[in-house]
Amino acid sequence: MTLVVGLGNIGEQYEQTRHNVGFMLIDLLIEDLEVAKLSNAKFKGELFKSSSTLFLKPSTYMNLSGESVKAVSEYYKCDRIIVIHDDIDLNLGALKFKMGGSSGGHNGLKSIDSLCGNAYERVRIGVGKGQDAVSHVLGKFKQDEKESLAKVLEHSKKALFELLDSNIEKIASKYSLKS
Repeated sequence: MTLVVGLGNIGEQYEQTRHNVGFMLIDLLIEDLEVAKLSNAKFKGELFKSSSTLFLKPSTYMNLSGESVKAVSEYYKCDRIIVIHDDIDLNLGALKFKMGGSSGGHNGLKSIDSLCGNAYERVRIGVGKGQDAVSHVLGKFKQDEKESLAKVLEHSKKALFELLDSNIEKIASKYSLKS
């Protein structure tokens, strides 16, 4: 079973923020699939299943994402975890893929690393840097950024669908974007 996790924060005030690109991509992915919504309070998130793939949007807030990932992963005995997240070290429009590594200061990844280890695949969507990292990632995309966002999310969706039947190295060489 493969678990695809999109990181973000719940609540209206966080919708369309840079920190929520993981949620945005999960929403795009499940639009194109026949999914069943799975309900279980201990999962601490919205969970959808399509075939042998689970799609998770943790509802724990970013800093506690690992709690949700661990609960779902252990319950379903997932043998593969793919985490989609924002990355301030990449410009808006950039897309990178990697296996494992450090959290790079990302609190959602820190939480997952502490509870599940760091041996999971990462889909890193660039959101650029601001003067203050926290206010930047919690800020909404500006009007002039929305076109770049839409393009990178559509490209990421294609990459992720292919990644489910492939490996991270092949996908990285085929779909990585620089901006």
